[in-house]
Amino acid sequence: MMRRVLIVIPLYNEEATLARVLAQVRRAAPTADALVIDDGSTDRSPVIVREVGDVAVITHPLNQGYGQSLIDGFAYALTHAYDAVVTIDCDEQHEPRQIPQFLDALAGADIVSGSRYLDPAAGGDPAPADRRILNEEITARLRALTGYPLTDAFCGFKAYRAAALRVLRLDDPSYGLPLQVWIQAAHHRLRVVELATPRIYKNPDRQFWGGLDDVAVRRHYYERVIEREVQRWLVSSR
Repeated sequence: MMRRVLIVIPLYNEEATLARVLAQVRRAAPTADALVIDDGSTDRSPVIVREVGDVAVITHPLNQGYGQSLIDGFAYALTHAYDAVVTIDCDEQHEPRQIPQFLDALAGADIVSGSRYLDPAAGGDPAPADRRILNEEITARLRALTGYPLTDAFCGFKAYRAAALRVLRLDDPSYGLPLQVWIQAAHHRLRVVELATPRIYKNPDRQFWGGLDDVAVRRHYYERVIEREVQRWLVSSR
């Protein structure tokens, strides 16, 4: 069992769900610490975090991106000597009650990643078609490159050993950061497992920002991230 656990929660304008998610995280992991990375929210999210209390906060004055929020959360965890990190979104697409399952699975892995497609019988909300198709394409590419039997390249619900985070060199500030994780994990031969998670889409029309709502632009961006990481890590190791 990990002695010191940090729950890292990226935040950008989630005033409608934030208080509930923070309360559920506290119930699911009462002995863990929580860190919110407020990525330049312009709604009442910062006020809600202060009202809830009992949570550390990193504030970006301006929006820097989902990946940068995770990078800053990981750096905080390593600086403060945590043994494990769980990342969970605060838009209610992840179930905080599963946090103990992620930590239990981490006993035999370096990275535990949620998957909305691992268990076909799990059902859940239908994924927006463009997201499902692009996820399938990118996941298949990563399977071929890394050898990991991945089923979901992009789920943000994950658990990491601190030792794994120490060897990763993550620098993509946007949604391509998970792709860096997979390729660098393969280079370092980290143990990776997936854990089935419910498929929940409360807001299927939410934006990606940064021009990535266009599927072709998003695909090209993901492909560029993958190619860069392959050149940096996999080509040299082969």
